[in-house]
Amino acid sequence: MKSINIFKTRCYSIAFLALGSLLITMTMTSCQNKKQKADLILINGTVYTVNADFSECQAFAVNNGKFIATGTNEEILNQFESAQVYDAQAKPVYPGFIDGHCHFFGYGENLIRYAELAGSQSFDEVIARLEAHNKAHPSEWILGRGWDQNRWTDKQFPDNRLLEEHFPGKKIFLIRIDGHAVLVSKSALEAAAITAKTKVEGGEVQLLADGTPSGILIDKAEEAVKALIPALTIEEKKAALMAAQDACFAVGLSGVVDAGLPLDKIKLIDSLQKDGALKMKINAMLDPDETTLGHYLEKGPFHSDKLSVTAVKMYADGALGSRGAWLLEPYSDDVQNTGLMLFADEFYETICKRAYDAGFQVNMHAIGDQANRYVLELYSRFLEEDNDRRWRVEHAQIVHPDDFKLFSKYNIIPSIQSTHATSDMLWAPGRIGEERMKTAYAQQQLMDQNGWLINGTDFPIEGINPLETFYSAVFRKNADGVPENGFQMENALSRENALRSITIWAAKGHFEEDIKGSIEVGKAADFVVLDHDILEAEEQQLKQTKVVKLIISGEEVYNAGN
Repeated sequence: MKSINIFKTRCYSIAFLALGSLLITMTMTSCQNKKQKADLILINGTVYTVNADFSECQAFAVNNGKFIATGTNEEILNQFESAQVYDAQAKPVYPGFIDGHCHFFGYGENLIRYAELAGSQSFDEVIARLEAHNKAHPSEWILGRGWDQNRWTDKQFPDNRLLEEHFPGKKIFLIRIDGHAVLVSKSALEAAAITAKTKVEGGEVQLLADGTPSGILIDKAEEAVKALIPALTIEEKKAALMAAQDACFAVGLSGVVDAGLPLDKIKLIDSLQKDGALKMKINAMLDPDETTLGHYLEKGPFHSDKLSVTAVKMYADGALGSRGAWLLEPYSDDVQNTGLMLFADEFYETICKRAYDAGFQVNMHAIGDQANRYVLELYSRFLEEDNDRRWRVEHAQIVHPDDFKLFSKYNIIPSIQSTHATSDMLWAPGRIGEERMKTAYAQQQLMDQNGWLINGTDFPIEGINPLETFYSAVFRKNADGVPENGFQMENALSRENALRSITIWAAKGHFEEDIKGSIEVGKAADFVVLDHDILEAEEQQLKQTKVVKLIISGEEVYNAGN
């Protein structure tokens, strides 16, 4: 009996050991199978994180609108599971593109009620487009935008006499491509009480040889006519924003910086974002009117998931194409003209002080070398040499050689548009001469001052596509591939820096580099998938690159396959 008991004891011990081993194995297997839930997993990508090391990865996981892990396929799939796994099939993946300077609302307004005049090769073509637009959209006013006399054979400003032949008695308002000159009809001039004797500080009413107004109004001279154009209804404003969003999503933009908006439009944007209709992330620069400034400056810079308000936008001068850019020396093709300073010094000084005291950036449009010098010296009255205020010069198009150092001395950030260089390069030397051209559109030289800059398009002045910005920055050619060897290639950006300028640096431009602009854990899951790798593609292939998919905060907002 004793031996039987011993046998039973041994059997029980073996059984318990086997059971324990089984339980341990089951526990380990269960632990291995217990993966963290994710809303989205991307695998098999060539993922450019655009982090500080510009590192690459294969895969990442997203949850609650943020990146929660990056790594290899194996690392991500072993740790996470999701009902939504996207196989990128080796396609390139980048942070969502950000346009660092544009006019998002204005672009939308153009889409819903302005005749498209960009690219017209003659004033006769402008007339033909206006006739088609007027037939399709009859209204009290004919509105158009985008004409550029530099594309025409004679390269001269048009006048309104031909408008009167084709549209007698009609109110017409046609914005030049740069937004700093308009052509208006006689009826519009009469309605605004503009005559040959009208003088406008910061603007110009151009005259014909007989002393009558030609219809060309430069910079602030256009305001009297513009004020008469019927305002958009709320529903039209919503339609404009949604139309702009749809177009921008299709080119991979997850964020835009709208360079100047009044309070009512910013509030509308905020409400549409909160309702979930407007998914585009927007940084809104403030128009410097009292209603807008009074509302925001007292409260300080504002950031939400999709809207940020950190800066005041002002204009120092006009544009080079309409000879409103403010120059140190006269225009080479108009020796009596040095351009326009748009406001008095007191205005700029007052707004800068209010913005500085409230902790806001000042972002000033400056095209000419005199305008850039003025802005840099104005900023120096407020900024210490070691500061992180990130006050910006928008465009910084023509800079005197002596003035580049002021960007670095006061940590002033250039906000450039690479497509402006390639749009202007064929006619700009005639405006300012070869000597001034040496430090015009000097984008690499500007980048060298602080080690970074912001890039954008200024759309609708240029096209909305950030890939065209990238191409122009790197190859310094226009869409036709001209010039063959590039324009002033010493100022081309590297591919890596061109990408940074439309992602992480564009986010840094309004203090959001810690929450977006790169593919890193904890940041908003904004990313774009392309069909070609812009960091490796040959020039012609790069020009043909398209967006496959765009995700904003983990939500798909564009899919080329849909």
